[in-house]
This record gives sequence, C-alpha cells and structure tokens, in this order.
Amino acid sequence: MNPTPAPEAEGPGTPQHRGQDGPAAPGTVEAMIVPRQKAPRAAVPSAYAPGPVSAVPADQHLIPDVLDDPNPLRAADAAGTESLLRCWARENDLPRPEGDTLRIAFPASGTALLVPVRYWSATGAHRFGAPALETAPAGAPPVDAATVAVLIGREGGESGAGDLVARVADSVRHTAGFVEERRRAPADPAEADLFLTAEQSLLLGHPLHPTPKSREGLSESESRRYSPELHGSFPLHWFAVDRSLTATDSAWTEDGPATAEELLAPHAEGLKTPSGTVAVPVHPWQAADLLHRPRVRALAETGLLHDLGPHGEPWHPTSSIRTVHRPGARVMLKLSLGVRITNSRRENLRKELHRGVEVHRLLSTGLAESWRREHPGFDIVRDPAWLAVDDPAGAPVTGLDVVLRHNPFGPGDDAACIAGLTAQRPRPGHPGMRSRLAEVVSGLTARTGLTAGAVCAEWFRRYLHHVVRPVLWLDAHGGVALEAHQQNTIVLLDPDGWPVGGRYRDNQGYYFRESRRAELDKRLPGIGAVSDTFVSDPVTDERFAYYLGINNVLGLIGAFGSQRLADERELLAVLRQFLTETAELGSPLPAYLLENRRLRCKANLLTRLHGLDELVGPVDTQSVYVTIANPLHS
Repeated sequence: MNPTPAPEAEGPGTPQHRGQDGPAAPGTVEAMIVPRQKAPRAAVPSAYAPGPVSAVPADQHLIPDVLDDPNPLRAADAAGTESLLRCWARENDLPRPEGDTLRIAFPASGTALLVPVRYWSATGAHRFGAPALETAPAGAPPVDAATVAVLIGREGGESGAGDLVARVADSVRHTAGFVEERRRAPADPAEADLFLTAEQSLLLGHPLHPTPKSREGLSESESRRYSPELHGSFPLHWFAVDRSLTATDSAWTEDGPATAEELLAPHAEGLKTPSGTVAVPVHPWQAADLLHRPRVRALAETGLLHDLGPHGEPWHPTSSIRTVHRPGARVMLKLSLGVRITNSRRENLRKELHRGVEVHRLLSTGLAESWRREHPGFDIVRDPAWLAVDDPAGAPVTGLDVVLRHNPFGPGDDAACIAGLTAQRPRPGHPGMRSRLAEVVSGLTARTGLTAGAVCAEWFRRYLHHVVRPVLWLDAHGGVALEAHQQNTIVLLDPDGWPVGGRYRDNQGYYFRESRRAELDKRLPGIGAVSDTFVSDPVTDERFAYYLGINNVLGLIGAFGSQRLADERELLAVLRQFLTETAELGSPLPAYLLENRRLRCKANLLTRLHGLDELVGPVDTQSVYVTIANPLHS
C-alpha cells in the first residue's frame, strides 16, 4: 500500500475509479483504466439466491468434481479455467443464467463459451464445468485455461494479453505439480505446527484471481524447495554488511527490549563474520539475484559486503512464500523476494519497514490495552523490528532487508489463515479434495447433533464476533482500517473447532484515516511522516469494504456455499443481523455494506491485464476496481 497520491487522471469516470465517491453509480465508466462494464441489470430476483436447493441443478451432485480428475494436469487446468471464468463473471457483473449453462460471448473472436454451471453463488464463488466453444464441432475437446485466457485477452484489447496467457500457463503448471505431490503424500509433515499446516494448504490459491499460482522466475527445482504447498524448507542465506551501511529500528518488547541484530543472533550462531560487519539474512533465491544487481555487486567489490552463503537451521515458507516460519522460534522473518508472485514482485519497501514498527508503537500507547479489554482474543501479529542496508550515499538498497515478526503461535495453538482454512486439498483417507473448514463442520455436526446448516450458521456468527467485530472496533476507536483479506486474517480455533479469537498480519496493509490524523498524531507524534500511511476516508472506505467485506466475509460465505456446507442465503441473513448490530460501534463499514446496492470491488483479472504491480504506486491506482451487485441486496 502506498497512499501518496498520483496526478489526477483525465476523463469522466476518474473519481469513481479512484474511490472518491464511494460505490459508483450503476453504469459508471472506468475511464482510461478499466474497459467498460456491461450496462447494469435489474435487481436480482429472489430466484437467483444461492443455496444447495436453488443454486445447484438437481443432478449436479452426481457429477464428479473436475478438481478430482485423476490426471493432476487436467485437475489443475480445470481449477485455472474456473478461476478465470469466476473473474470474468464478477468483473462483468454477469447474472445467473436461466438454465444450467452460462453463455459468455467474445465478440472480438467471433465466438462464445458455453459453460456448465455446477453451482451459482451470490458471493461469486461459482463452480463451473469444462467450457466448450459454441462454434466447435461435435466431439471437440473442452476449452483449456490458456485458450480462455486468449479469448479474454483479445476482448480487452490490452497490451497485457500475452502476459496473461503466459502467467495462466505458469500458474496451471505449478498447480499441477502441487496437486500431484500432495495426492502422493497427503499427510501433514510431522515437524509442522498447526499454524504452518494451514499456511501450506493453499494448493489452488485465490479463487478469484486469474493466475493464483504464477511464480515468474522460479525453476521447477526452486519451486520444490521454496513452495509452501510442497512443504519446502531451506536454510537462510547470509551476507555480512559493513556496520556503517546498516539501517535498523526496533520497538520489540516481548520478554524485554531487543534490537534486530540481537533477535537474529540465535539463528546466526556459528556464522563467521568479518570484524565491523552485521549479519543480514536473505532468501536463497534473492541472494543469487542480488549478486547480479550493480549496486550490490559494487558493495561486494569494495569490501563493504561479504557473501557468507547458506547457514543455520531450515525455515519453512508460509502462504506468502517470502515470509518464513520455524516452529518454536521467537520470530518469523519477512524477507524480500524478487519473484513476481500473482501480480507483484515481493520486495520490502523501506516505508513498509517503518510502518510495522510504527503500528507497534501506536498500539503501545494504550490503544492495544483498550482493544484487549473489549476483544481479549484478537490482536495484530506485530512487526516491531527490521534490519536493512543503505548504499554509501545513504539510499536504501532494495531487496537487502528483513522484517522481524513476532511469532505468537505455540505448538498447541490452532491458528489458521482463512484462505488456508477454506482451501481444498487432498487428505489422507478421503477420495477427493477437501478443506479444513469442511472437516471442522463435519466434526462439529457429529459432536453436537446439530444439522450441518445450523453448525455453519453458528460457526459464522462466532467468527463475526471474534474476528470481524474487533477489526471494526479498531477502525471506529483507533482510526485504523486493516487490509484484512483472507490470507492476512488468522482465526484461532478451540479444540472442537469453534472460533475463539483471531490475529491480523501484514505491515503493508494499514490505512490511517485522514479524518483521524490529529487524534493519531496526539497518540504518537509524527505518525505517518515516514511510513506514508494516511489515506483519505473515501479511499479507505472503498478498500476496507473490499478487503474485509467482500474478500474476507463474503468470500467465507462463498466457501461455505460452494463446498456444499451451507445455504448462502442463511449466512447472508446472519451477516445482515451482525452488521445491523455493529453499526453502533462507529465504523462506517456496516452501514456502507447494508445501504449500498452496488459495491466497489477489486478486479484481479483487469489488474493483471493492465500489468499493474499492486505494491508500487499510489494506493488509489495500484489496482483496478469495478462495480458489482451487493449480495446483501440480492
């Protein structure tokens, strides 16, 4: 996230795209940045409402799931095709078809796709069968993910069409490898704690991203070593850097104050460093890449940087790939990684390093204490220390840095990011793909004697209370909105599987409301000066509604529905009641979601087509947003 504003774009649709006026009016043109959406449609009639009865054709339960195809490549390609089609349906705001087949026209190619609908979701978590070209001869094979990407790319007329096709193919290739390996060995590694097990569960990735497992720059052998889906692990690579070039800060308070260097010391034990230097750990892939960068090479040639090589115990990549975890360690390490994962090269920005420490200091002013009184089960996973390198002129050396993240999870803590909890993956003794969420619901149904629908509704109520309500409290009482999408949000489960608390993680995803600047500055003088975290309220509202409202909560409802665990209509009713009750907290989000018939929604497909790196540039133009129907009004 980079709140610094960009020059105003020209064109009639700019304010709505930039998030200045809340949800755009129906029919708004996404000027200059987003292709025109279809004209808005009438409100969806109640017959459109999703659920096990009305949204699933009667015979669809008898059809094998395409994700369970015995051929891993076909299963992966089916997953990639579904993701593309879900993106296209959402970003064009397509209505549910009258029958069991969705026809998607592609005028630029003079054809259409006929897509079997296995499940239609009010929240966008549709399930589709293998699509066919309308003009294809009888007996022609179904259309694969790369062909769907070609059709979409031609339709948008964007320069990123070829790149989209390549990334889709790369994503499918990686996914096939993950599925094949996990089918061969579906059990969780003995050395993994429950937190790491959840982090390693995202075999298929974001269900509404066109290239969820694209990792441009990783070879097959590197993928095996560095991928959480394959239970990868590796020692850190270390550089010794002249102490005069190190930049660092720490507000670490757990078990007493500690500098970044002191926190790293146990993991550098036995490492031989030249006098006057500091040991800096980096990701092994990053180390090889850094040594080819002119600025780093210049430091090595002048004796200011020494390559010490790999050293120490193995670390395990989490779901972000670049953040690594070691069960029992005091810290997690958020490393820079120049691989383009989904849309972005994952290298830390200096302002993000400052932001993590700043948030820890802000919470330490008494805000966290007040928060815990109201919500003792929720907190932020803190990023209170960092170590980086400057060049002799004092400019940051990008990619040569590390964030030290507090590790709050012990071996007995059942902590799972929502994306991991809902992810389908092969399981021992089960014939098909299954999510941890489905396992939890099944166990609770057996233990309580309640119906699966009743268990899901109660589980969802507790999730809203223990995880979502605390995030709304922080927005209302602290003026801080969190980018709480499913991968950034961790739910804590009790031994039976019920939600009892939560955590938020990510030193990038904070929005300090501009309207609360004076109040926040009084708490922590100078806040935001270096971290660049203040964001206008309209943009904050739009992003908060997407990340917490659409991605997290509506995405969770979609997972319950598309995995045939619950009726989405019943969970939407639970959500309406929760939003009505929490409006009094003071956050504008409950009213925003309840009152607007149309919502602004991040468009991952269009963002990919436009070649945008979401970690670079102003927050209001980092990614493309479109307008979709609000399922709370459907």
